[in-house]
This record gives sequence, C-alpha cells and structure tokens, in this order.
Amino acid sequence: MSGERILPPFAPNTALDTSSLSSQSSSLPLWERLSSWAAENKAAVYTIAGIAIVVTGAGIVYYRSDSRTGGASGAEADAKKKASKKERRKAKKDKDKDQEQPESKNVPEGQQQEAKRNVPTVETDSSDHLPPINHSTVDSFSDQERKEYATKLKIAGNKAYGDKSYNEAIDLYGKAILCKPDPIFYSNRAACYNALGNWDKVVEDTTAAIGLDNEYVKALNRRANAYEHLEQYSEALLDATASCIIDGFRNEQSVQSVERLLKKVAEAKGKAILDGKQKRLPSPTFVTNYLQSFRPRPRPEGLEETADLNEDSGKGQLRAGLAAMEKKTGEGYDAASRAFDKALELRDLDEHEAFAYNMRGTFRYLRGEHADALKDLDKSVELRPSLTQSYIKRASMHLEVGNREGAAADFEKAMEHKQDDPDIYYHRAQLHFILAEFGDAAKDYQKSIDLDQDFIFSHIQLGVTQYKMGTIASSMATFRRTMKKFDKMPDVYNYYGELLLDQQKHSEAIEKFETAIEMEKQTKPLGMNVLPLVNKALALFQWKQDFQEAEKLLQKALIIDPECDIAVATMAQLLLQQGKVTEALKYFERAAELSRTEGEIVNALSYAEATRTQLEVQEKYPQLANRLQGMGGLPGQGMR
Repeated sequence: MSGERILPPFAPNTALDTSSLSSQSSSLPLWERLSSWAAENKAAVYTIAGIAIVVTGAGIVYYRSDSRTGGASGAEADAKKKASKKERRKAKKDKDKDQEQPESKNVPEGQQQEAKRNVPTVETDSSDHLPPINHSTVDSFSDQERKEYATKLKIAGNKAYGDKSYNEAIDLYGKAILCKPDPIFYSNRAACYNALGNWDKVVEDTTAAIGLDNEYVKALNRRANAYEHLEQYSEALLDATASCIIDGFRNEQSVQSVERLLKKVAEAKGKAILDGKQKRLPSPTFVTNYLQSFRPRPRPEGLEETADLNEDSGKGQLRAGLAAMEKKTGEGYDAASRAFDKALELRDLDEHEAFAYNMRGTFRYLRGEHADALKDLDKSVELRPSLTQSYIKRASMHLEVGNREGAAADFEKAMEHKQDDPDIYYHRAQLHFILAEFGDAAKDYQKSIDLDQDFIFSHIQLGVTQYKMGTIASSMATFRRTMKKFDKMPDVYNYYGELLLDQQKHSEAIEKFETAIEMEKQTKPLGMNVLPLVNKALALFQWKQDFQEAEKLLQKALIIDPECDIAVATMAQLLLQQGKVTEALKYFERAAELSRTEGEIVNALSYAEATRTQLEVQEKYPQLANRLQGMGGLPGQGMR
C-alpha cells in the first residue's frame, strides 16, 4: 500500500491476551485487528480527501487512496493539469497571502502551524505620512485612499512585527482594518496576539478572518493553535481538520496537528468516562475467555457439590460462586462475583481463605478494580505461597498496566513454588507474545504443552505465534494437529478460520467459522461465544461486500452478548464503510463505554472523535463536503 505512514504511539495499552490473537480480555488484539481490516481494504474509518484515517493502538495511520490513478504522484499531476481557472486564481491568492502575512512566533515546539518564510521589510516607515486614522476620520476617506492607506499600514505593521514590536504592529493592523476589513490584516494581528500569548484575542481575530474567507488555511491553523492553548481541543481539532482538507493534506505540520489533537480530545474525554465509570463485569465473552485461559481444575476438597455446607457460611458462599461460574453466562458471573464477596464477609473459611481471596481478586480485576484486586492477590500469596495461580493472575495485572518487571518477577516466584505448573509457562508466553518476543513465546507455549497435552489454548496460541513469526507452514500444521486432537472444540475452528481469512482464503475460513458456530450452539446454548459470528460477518464483508448479511450476523451476536466490545466496534466499522456515519458514531461511543482501561477507552474514542469531526466538518463547511464528494473521498470507497 502506498503512502502509508505511522504516527507516534498512544499511551501503552498492554493488556492480557487470554486465548487467541484476536479477541480475548485484551483490547490490543481488537484494535489491531480492526486497523488491519481497514489496511487491507476491509473498512474505512474516516475518509478525507482520499485519505483514510485509521486510529490504532499504535497511533494513527493514514492511507492514501490511489485506486483512481494508480499512484499518489500521478493523481497530483493529473489534478494540476485539470485545475480550473477558478482554482488557479485561488492558488495565486493563497500564494499572495503567504508572501504578505507575518510568521507566527512563540508557538510551542512541535506545534508550529505555518511554514517559515522571509518577513517583508521596508526602508522607511510607510505610515509616517498618513493622516490620523480612527473611527471618526475613516469615513472621510475615498475608497482609493482607504485602499492605499491600508496597504501602507499593513507594510508598517509587518515591519513592526519583524522587529518584535507586537503592540505597535497590533495598532497598525487595527488601523488597516478600519480602512479595509481584510482577512490578511485580521490574521496578521492574530499573529501578534499569538506572539503575546493572548489566545482569546487570537481566536477573535482569526474568527473574523475566517468569516471573510472561510478557506483561509493560515487563519484556521492559528485559531486551532489558540484553541489548543485554551484546552478547547474539540474546536481545535475541527479547525485543523478543515485546514487539512483545504490543503489536500499536503502540509505536514497541519497533519501532525490533527493527529495530536485527536489524541488529546480522546484522552480528555476518556479520563472523564473512566472517572465516572461504574465498576462492573465486562461481557460474558470477555469473562469466559479470561477464565478459560487457566486450566480447569477440580473444586478444592471440601467445596464439592456433595459437601455438607451451610449456604449462609463463608464456605457455602465460596462453593455457590464456583457453581455460578460454571454457567458461563452474564447472570452466572454476576452471581459468582457477589458470592465471593459474601464469602469473605462471612469468614469461617479455614484452609480455603487464600483461595477465596484469589477468586474475589479475580472478579475485582475483571470489574476494573485493580488496586483492590492486587490487595486480594497479595493476601492470597501471603496466606498460601504455594497457590501459584495467584502469582500468575497478579503477573497479568502487572502486565496490563505496563509493569513488565513486576510480571516477570511474579512468574519467577510462581516457578519457585511449582516449577512444573503448565499455567505458568502458558501465561509467561502471553507476556512474550504481547511484547512481540515470539521466539520466547513459542518456547513457553511448547513447554506448557509438554507438561499438559490436554489444554487446547496452548496449542492454539503456539499456532498463532508461529504464524506471527512467519512460519506459515508450521502454523498450519499445528492447527491441523490441534483440530484432529480437539475435534469437538469450537475454539480451534474459529481461530484457524482467522488465519485462513488473513490469507484471503475466504471460502475455507467461512466453513471453519460455521463449524465453530454450530458447535457453540450445541455445547453452550446459554453462554455461546459470539466471536465466530463476528468473524463470519467480517469474512462475508471482505469477500463479497455483503453488508446486509454481515450486519445481520453482528446484530445476532449483540443480541446474545450485548456487551461484546469487538462486536460493537466491528458493527461501527461496517456502518461507517456504508457511509452511515451517524449510526457508526453511536457504536464507537458504545465501544468506549464498554472498554475497561484508559488505554482501551482512548482507542475507542479516537474512532468516535474522528467520525464526529467528519460530521461537524460537513455541517460547518458544506463546501468542503461537496469537495470530498467530487474527489471520491467518501466512506465506502475502497482503498488500494
């Protein structure tokens, strides 16, 4: 793909990937997967002037749309040849503005909005021989006198600006405006206020300039910069985006402003969402995938279904929680969470106290209560150091907040107590996988398999890791062996289908997804994993552009699991690809609501804000929307 550029990354968002490449408790695979979809002509997040903006966990990626001309350079050449007389006159007008307007100073490093050039100078102050100019005298001048005086005052203002006599320049530009309200004069005076850090006055003057010329790029850039200093990030983003559209995304600094502002808007809104977010369990799909990343074990002795326990005792509630978990439904997980809380309130747990802290900590972690979850796991390992699962879960929490050293230390402690626990190697492999240390990940997955052949996800993740390493033949062979060994397990068909889909083997991929769907219906009718439905929707869209059937599958997935973040985000992408921007925005905002961590929320909101800005640009600058239509830069246009 031509014209690809990757921008500075967002805040690290390393979360636990619990079962597969695409859709576990981590948001990283979700957004990575959605951006890959767009990158391969599978969706357009936000298309402006032939440039699709895709927000990913690694930042923002711009893809130039070259499908009409066979290359960006060819498109630019054709555009120049076909430019109308009106466009050529506008280009000359813009060039004149560049020559007449003083350079903006005192813009923070990395935020310069205008290109550098020489400031015009004169031998003498051209305003020396002018009559007094004020509101009372200007009406007595002829039109020709006003024009001449305005030009002389502008030249004198440019000289004062070049000498950093900003207040004098402000006065001179003000008199020029009295003689002739001109967008250049307002923008020049705004540059003086910019140098003085008077951001409200910058907004006032640039707004006046834009009112006289609504495609005045430098005025838009100056106002965007002022809004940014005033921390009005949404307004700044709108101006920067409009500037980029007018300029055809040729100004690198303006493009960088859009990138920076999109992140700031998302971060500001994300923090507010996180602060006011009610702590609750995520979707059943999420919880199930996290819990099944640990090998199933029999209930601790004394908590069996046949044990004689008072349901109102701590042990009784602990057993009730385990039973509720086995339902693998939203209601079951909520009941389990309440039961584990109650068990520790009632106490009288004896030898099961460490296990109770482990389980309550697990569900606190899933609810996003990280500090309390860590305290519970600390207490668990204090009471029973041999309970290695508590170290592993604590390592996962360290990893989610980017504490790689803490995660590695917990894995080491776990091995000190039980070196042959296959879960230790499986989850340490997850750490290596997330950090793209695929060789080390493959070794740990294989060690996990050597210690226990019957855990399907070690085999699946080994195949995925081999695929990421580029050893496709080995990966496919691993999956074929896994399908033979676990032929009744839907997960292996689903994830093998994903790899086939990545290779554009659509028919084979859909066959595997359909097999997984049928197995899910048969084995887990109440707690069906909806990911095969989402994958089939993606495959149908990619292969046949079958929006209608893909949308039906996603709606079905959301009926089964309304809080499945990947189904919500994929639906948003699908709607946006069809040009249903307003509907897509609602789903992007919903995806943000469902996110658990600040990094996940920022990623989701970045999509939402890019979409929202598109709507606002079209509403505020209708001529730009028409221009986009003329250029073919609309949602739904394929990207090559």
